[in-house]
Amino acid sequence: MKKMKKHSQRAAAAAAAAAMLAALVPCAASAAPAANPVISRGCPAYAGTNPATASAGCDAFYYSFWNGSAPDDYLAYDLSGVPAAQRQVIDLVWYNTSAYDVIGMYVNRNQEPSDYTIEVNAAPGGTYPEDGWVVVDTVAGNTLSSRQHVVDFDGYNWIRFHLTGVDEKTSGTAMINMDIHDVSNGVQDSWLFLGDSITAMSMNNCYGTGFATFVSEAVPGYFPIQQNGGIGGITSKDGRENIDRWLDTFPGRYVSIAYGTNDAWGDQTGAEQYYENTVYMVEAVLARGMVPVVGKIPASAEPGVADNLEKYNAMIDRLWEAYPQVVQGPDLYAFFTEHPDYLGGDGVHPTSDGQEAMRQFWAQEMAARVYAAEDAPAVVGDVDGSGAVGLTDIVMLQRYLLGMGQMTAPQNSDVYADGVTDVLDLGALKRLFTSQMYILH
Repeated sequence: MKKMKKHSQRAAAAAAAAAMLAALVPCAASAAPAANPVISRGCPAYAGTNPATASAGCDAFYYSFWNGSAPDDYLAYDLSGVPAAQRQVIDLVWYNTSAYDVIGMYVNRNQEPSDYTIEVNAAPGGTYPEDGWVVVDTVAGNTLSSRQHVVDFDGYNWIRFHLTGVDEKTSGTAMINMDIHDVSNGVQDSWLFLGDSITAMSMNNCYGTGFATFVSEAVPGYFPIQQNGGIGGITSKDGRENIDRWLDTFPGRYVSIAYGTNDAWGDQTGAEQYYENTVYMVEAVLARGMVPVVGKIPASAEPGVADNLEKYNAMIDRLWEAYPQVVQGPDLYAFFTEHPDYLGGDGVHPTSDGQEAMRQFWAQEMAARVYAAEDAPAVVGDVDGSGAVGLTDIVMLQRYLLGMGQMTAPQNSDVYADGVTDVLDLGALKRLFTSQMYILH
């Protein structure tokens, strides 16, 4: 009799869950970007002064570099082996290890190209062409540690980075990695991570564990273009004063805005001014048809930061509500609260393991919120955006109803299907979760 009762309970729970789900119309997730795969990996590479380092420019290791010498040196790739359909329009992106720009108190220029041209050639592949190069872009006085150049490559086989100046000098040695991506379907999977030293330390391409690598593992077929726009010691005020200039050089789609730690340190900016600065940056990104990404400010063990984070992160909640176009970035406050061992001795900056874990967390969160398939249905009750209904969704919805937090995927919160989010949804979510537990166990 007890077995019959338990079976009946499970059947009733399953029927209730099925009925609830059948009554709800799933909404489509936002469109995923078209992939912009890297096509230069391991291609034939040529250089002038240091030909032995040419292959380091296009390999998978971002800790090895092509070394070029100004005023006249080059790094050239033979792309003739790449199918023509995959190189109609390409994006050349180069990376250096300097701070993103020469602002703030920690200016650092480390063999950074400042003057160069991007050139193409229609010569057949196999032998480096001495003549026939056509200049398609010219840069003078560059102060950034990474740049992208979109090139109409139809009819060409070769691309060349021609170096003429380093660190705003006419002589010197530069070191870069250089990737070529197929953007024939548009520059869609391209990211710029703006922020302070936490971003500078954590969001670089490095040692095979960069954001792009982790995304490629989570979402096969993707390998994002990723520029690290982190600069140590700066605040949202610096971001506001420079973002228009930075966006002028960025042809991509996603812009992460990750300031706040220095703003909160000693409450030097003030939460309201921090909000206004971040709003300016968000609107600057939106005005260019790009997608802003804003996450929570990381937790800290330094009292000068920690004591102020609640009111600063409340501004992020406010921003998410005011600008639904903003992609909600990872909750680094919760992440470092849960993993305090990832913080270094100063209680502010991540350890090397913390930096890697942060990159992986970024990739996992964006895999769910950005790279989800266009026709993938949203999961009703999945208010934390994880792709499934769990206990975390109940806690997040409860906190939201108490005015203590925000939902990552609020579009999934109307579990009761009456057009509003309230305590009825919380009760329905609890019943749905309980029903699933009966079904699973």
